[in-house]
Amino acid sequence: MRNLKLPSGQLIPVLGMGTWQMGENTRNRQSEIDALRYGLDLGLSLIDTAEMYGEGGAEEVISQVITNRRASVFLVSKVYPHNASKQGTIAACERSLKRLKTDYLDLYLLHWRGSIPLAETLEAFQTLQQAGKIRSYGVSNFDVEDMQEVSQLKGGNGIVTNQVLYNLARRGIEWNLLPWCQERNIPIMAYSPIEQGRLLNNQTLNAIAQERGVTAAQVALAWLLHQEDVIVIPKSSQINHIQQNYAALDLKLSTDELNTLDAAFPRPPKPVPLQML
Repeated sequence: MRNLKLPSGQLIPVLGMGTWQMGENTRNRQSEIDALRYGLDLGLSLIDTAEMYGEGGAEEVISQVITNRRASVFLVSKVYPHNASKQGTIAACERSLKRLKTDYLDLYLLHWRGSIPLAETLEAFQTLQQAGKIRSYGVSNFDVEDMQEVSQLKGGNGIVTNQVLYNLARRGIEWNLLPWCQERNIPIMAYSPIEQGRLLNNQTLNAIAQERGVTAAQVALAWLLHQEDVIVIPKSSQINHIQQNYAALDLKLSTDELNTLDAAFPRPPKPVPLQML
């Protein structure tokens, strides 16, 4: 597993497991647990979740997975914007820790920007960090203007990542947000790397995949893993998908293949507002 170094000095794997929509249906719980355990066994130690996912259900699923192996897991969760006041953030973090059955998070993010002043959230993050409840903190779904603003606030220099929508079909961040973060050594965490499956029907992706004897999903992941300072967190609820995701680590795209993908999925001709799913 390749790692990136966060501004805090922590090492974070470049490929992890996302848990969006997990914990929503008890009938799927055991298969979700089995899939995440399988991923951990492979070495996919980064698990990304949020209090929003299954309204805490995903965190409860993860608690079953990390029992007796917490030290080997890089655990990320997120706070709802409406919970992001100083006291609200602290309380939300405590609830997440209780559901996860752990006493700390490796990384805690503001899920997206809401109406509560960012200064309050940053104050809470610093309080949680000083108490040992979180090791690092960051944001999610912040455009470059948001990053510029939050970086000027007290504690803003402690932000270690920005988790955003980024894939072959959503390349708008390459205009300004990605370069801004790269200049400051702040890695991007790319969610929805295969566009919720919609990329898998693309002819160019499938042609490259067929030529290489892999899947279209693996090509899409390999393209993201090729980008500088990018961490990729595909959803990981099925063992066969996790096998494919893990194998994408070893898929190195050629210059011709990268040029072909650039032509098939050109970035927007001008800067566009940050997109969310």
